[in-house]
Amino acid sequence: MTRAQDLFPTRLERKLGMFERLDPVVHTPEEQRSEGPLSAEKLKEFEDKGFLSFESFFTKEEMEKFIQELRDYEYDEDLKLSEGTILEPGKEEIRSIFGIHEISERFDRLTRDPRLVEMVQQILGSEAYIHQSRINYKPGFKGKGFDWHSDFETWHSEDGMPRMRSVSCSIVMTDNNEFNGPLMLIPGSQNYFVPCTGRTPTDNYKESLKSQTVGVPDAGSLRALMDENGIEAPKGPAGSLIMFECNTLHGSNINMSCWPRSNLFFVYNSVHNTLEEPYCGNKPRPEFLANRKNWDPLKPL
Repeated sequence: MTRAQDLFPTRLERKLGMFERLDPVVHTPEEQRSEGPLSAEKLKEFEDKGFLSFESFFTKEEMEKFIQELRDYEYDEDLKLSEGTILEPGKEEIRSIFGIHEISERFDRLTRDPRLVEMVQQILGSEAYIHQSRINYKPGFKGKGFDWHSDFETWHSEDGMPRMRSVSCSIVMTDNNEFNGPLMLIPGSQNYFVPCTGRTPTDNYKESLKSQTVGVPDAGSLRALMDENGIEAPKGPAGSLIMFECNTLHGSNINMSCWPRSNLFFVYNSVHNTLEEPYCGNKPRPEFLANRKNWDPLKPL
């Protein structure tokens, strides 16, 4: 497996300033953008903000079996011992379950739902495959936060994703409100790549998935982007959907409420953007974090 020229240098000892992205946000050519479920207005919103939110995208009835399956996982002791299951630091509560579409046939079918796949294809301008899937849990009173970060910065550095041509679909599994640590995003941040400082330790994922310290943007860059466009935290009942561009800066607070918060994430990557050698120089991360074995395009069910 080869590694192309690094167009997005990061994880260096010296600090580099942020710079404008090199890739389009919406990859479908202008003359073909009407060929999909997203309106011209929605595509422009995604282009400007780096994300879209849809309240109650899936019905409550559609979500019931998924939610019950998630509850069952919380008490599955064998699953807690899996390498793809990340526990909260120093606790037994689940923080994340990776590779959820490979664990569950029901979630695998959901990755192929035409309502998702057709929007993804319209944004990426190509067919796509699943780069990563996961469930993020935040139990009431105990759920920790996720530091500000760009997914692309990590996927580029640690997984070898060459360009910004992937999108995440976050499906709300339990009601997200202002008190239980909803996903927060910085509108417009997708337009700038923010290099991070510090070399990537070997097997960095073992610590970063619990508490990220490497690959976190500097405060000055974050302040500049927040001052320009603020912060948004889309909220909604189970079944709501947030789609965000791979370079959009996002994070979330701890859950100080009694209400748990669980979100499902499917990461769709263009079939023209498959992984190369990690740009940080380390060995590739495990398969549950970065799919290297099956880049066949998803076919909507």
